[in-house]
Amino acid sequence: MTGSPLIRALDRVGVGFLVLLAIIAVVVPVGNLLVPPSSPWHVSLYFVSLFGKYICYAILALAIDLIWGYCGILSLGHGAFFALGGYAMGMYLMRQIGTRGVYANPILPDFMVFLNWKELPVYWYGFQHFAYAALMVMLVPGVLAFVFGWFAFRSRVTGVYFSIITQALTFALMLGFFRNNFGFGGNNGLTDFKDILGFNVQSAETRSALFAISVVALGIGFYVCRAIVTSKFGKVLIAIRDAENRVRFLGYRVESYKLFVFTLSACMAGIAGALYVPQVGIINPSEFAPGNSIEAVIWVAVGGRGTLIGAVLGAILVNYAKTSFTSGSLAPYWLFVLGGLFIAVTLLLPRGIVGTIEYWWKGRGPKTRGNGVAPAGVADPHPAE
Repeated sequence: MTGSPLIRALDRVGVGFLVLLAIIAVVVPVGNLLVPPSSPWHVSLYFVSLFGKYICYAILALAIDLIWGYCGILSLGHGAFFALGGYAMGMYLMRQIGTRGVYANPILPDFMVFLNWKELPVYWYGFQHFAYAALMVMLVPGVLAFVFGWFAFRSRVTGVYFSIITQALTFALMLGFFRNNFGFGGNNGLTDFKDILGFNVQSAETRSALFAISVVALGIGFYVCRAIVTSKFGKVLIAIRDAENRVRFLGYRVESYKLFVFTLSACMAGIAGALYVPQVGIINPSEFAPGNSIEAVIWVAVGGRGTLIGAVLGAILVNYAKTSFTSGSLAPYWLFVLGGLFIAVTLLLPRGIVGTIEYWWKGRGPKTRGNGVAPAGVADPHPAE
């Protein structure tokens, strides 16, 4: 496609994917709100809530694919940024409860009254305003990622060592948020939300609106990621992934490139967490669990890293499988299934589902151009990485 760089960022597959998301954002809420329950075309509220959660996971997977698939940064702590964004939204929702809480305190959330807190902590100030909370959704994960990445990348921590310290980061945050004196609800977290922007979070209209907003956010996230990876900046990211030392010797500030994309990815994860919380109705320290971050990496690996669309597909497919397994007699065996799935993909489909389809599709076309040069893809990560 020709034209401005923003237009060139999308190929036919990308345009088709965005069109599909637009259709879903309209059809699903309409099917839930306007189609009568007796109709076979009716979309249940359970479906809206469930797949709204999956869409949030897809945004998180997209954020991971941006840094892992295109820059070679394997983060096993992105669940921390997801949870921080969720807590920022949860704090806003808790401040909206006011006198409708169990203890009818207009300022303090119920858990603070129960724990005999006398006043609202300073870091809770401002969260009664949605604009402030929305800013914190991106600012808190972004600042943490920037500070963490600044020290890690300047110290040239890479590979498995970086993965380990990101996992240590999310584990440390989990332990901190479990403490009651941290001021975030301890083990129970934040829950019992009433409304958002004056709308009841339990109503079908609000649930459908949150679903549509999540789908739109996924589309914007995909477009932003696609614009980055198809730009000159993105070509440098891919070069860093494939040969970081060579890129550094050519004079590029590798640390700056990695820091930017890592911070952006953390902000995307925070947005995903913020959209997730009002749809599930709770946020607690278990979201920081290192296992959640590892599971998110598996989503990307299954769908195909370095493809963007594969990350979205992997997140939805794996989580749908998880819901199906854990809701029946096979629930105790889900982790074995997940581990087996990851091993099978690594051995049999190292490029993931979408990556393998793209590889086969390219194999059907001409191998080279007229000048003998093979057509270049956006990203083709090595299977062993």
